Amino acid sequence: MEIRVPTDDDLPAIREILTAHGNDGAIVTADVVGPYLRHLIARGGARVAVDDGRVVAFGATIDTGNAVHLADLFVRPELVGRGIGRPLPDAVFGDAERRTTFASDDPRAMPIYVRAGLRPLWASLYVEGPSERIAGLPQSLSCEPATPDELAAVERRWTGADRLADYAFWAGSPEGDLFTVREGGAVVALGTARVRQASPVRVLDRLVVDPDPAVEPLPVMLAAIVRAGRGGVVLVTVQGPNPLLGALLDLGFRIADRDQFMASGPDLIDPARLIPNPGML
Repeated sequence: MEIRVPTDDDLPAIREILTAHGNDGAIVTADVVGPYLRHLIARGGARVAVDDGRVVAFGATIDTGNAVHLADLFVRPELVGRGIGRPLPDAVFGDAERRTTFASDDPRAMPIYVRAGLRPLWASLYVEGPSERIAGLPQSLSCEPATPDELAAVERRWTGADRLADYAFWAGSPEGDLFTVREGGAVVALGTARVRQASPVRVLDRLVVDPDPAVEPLPVMLAAIVRAGRGGVVLVTVQGPNPLLGALLDLGFRIADRDQFMASGPDLIDPARLIPNPGML
């Protein structure tokens, strides 16, 4: 079996594997998965396992500036359990010591991640509901459109990470919306939103809240969800320890799905100040 860097010619085979695992499918609103895969390949962390000329597995990481994040790791379903996926983590993580991922609850996959130096820390929950139910936010909070350069500059100041290439990608997402949340004019969060591939439900794709302890994250996150939802149903990836989870459930939101956040250390993200993009952190 050969492990190599994928090309655009491999995309149909990769998407076939993702579809078999429920991570790709019908394009109802716009193609989300195709551009995402091209971005992962362009970022340099993607690999495919090829057996007798056939792509049998796909893995990809992305360097977030704080850690190397495992975006995807999938084996053709009929070949799961044969050890095909075991070499891929080493191939995509390289020598990175700081590692993160969002893993499914598949018990066959978890040992692969544990052997790669990650430990399960908390549930990562996909929470969905009507953004119009969120009310009573402080009048001092507002959301303003932003450019990739503006968001990247603020994130560099807050975390030291350069995510300009990723913000440029998010800006080009279907009905993509890049914005800041401001309190009294000062930027207190950076957000991106888009539509889903298979439904008109909007997604708060990623939100980073100012690490300053003086900034209370809960109302800031609720304001961002209102912005992302545009009055309709919105999907948000909420980390188990985040107080946002209880607030949304009290508003009638529901848990639509779940993953498991895993990392090589317990302090690589702040679960109360990050609504992550599961593929790109």
